[in-house]
Amino acid sequence: MKKNSKLTSKDEKELISKLINGDQSAFEFIVNEYHNLMLSVSRAIVGEAFADEVVQDAWISAIKALPKFEGRSKLKTWLLHIVSNGAKSRVRRENRSVSLDQGWESVSADKFDNTGHRFDDVLTWDETTPEDLLANDQLQAVIETSFQQLPSLQRAALTMYDMEGIKMDEVCNILDISASNARVLLHRARTTLHQCIEKFQDAE
Repeated sequence: MKKNSKLTSKDEKELISKLINGDQSAFEFIVNEYHNLMLSVSRAIVGEAFADEVVQDAWISAIKALPKFEGRSKLKTWLLHIVSNGAKSRVRRENRSVSLDQGWESVSADKFDNTGHRFDDVLTWDETTPEDLLANDQLQAVIETSFQQLPSLQRAALTMYDMEGIKMDEVCNILDISASNARVLLHRARTTLHQCIEKFQDAE
């Protein structure tokens, strides 16, 4: 199997069987296939300092749990769910100020489409295109700072759905949230970053 190849259900069953039997090439394959994605999700939730450790723990947990894996979700989704749970537990254990409570209850979920955009959104750009804006190194630094200050689950949802292209139902399974809550998280994260860009433009 090649890296980034799309695994069929049959492929996954064969891969899992090899992993359970200690096949080193199978383990190398899933590490090459999923490690960077797992690290991105971990970093989004727990931050840079503990991201690597969370992912290493997730790999250990996953290998131990593989014999009990029932295949009700994709292997990728299952691995990311382990990472997500580990990262959220680490946030709580460290008693950090990062909030896992996103306050989505205050927003009606029926205001959003199935991609997390509000039906009544009016997010406009000035004459500068998004591509031109993102070419600005100073703006990139401002956006990164704003992104890191987002609540953990907003960062995680945005990372998986907008940046990594993971489907909405998988994002929900990984984060243990409903589709309506995921849409609210995405909207709030996007709005915050958009406001960050607007402030940068106004200061220019």
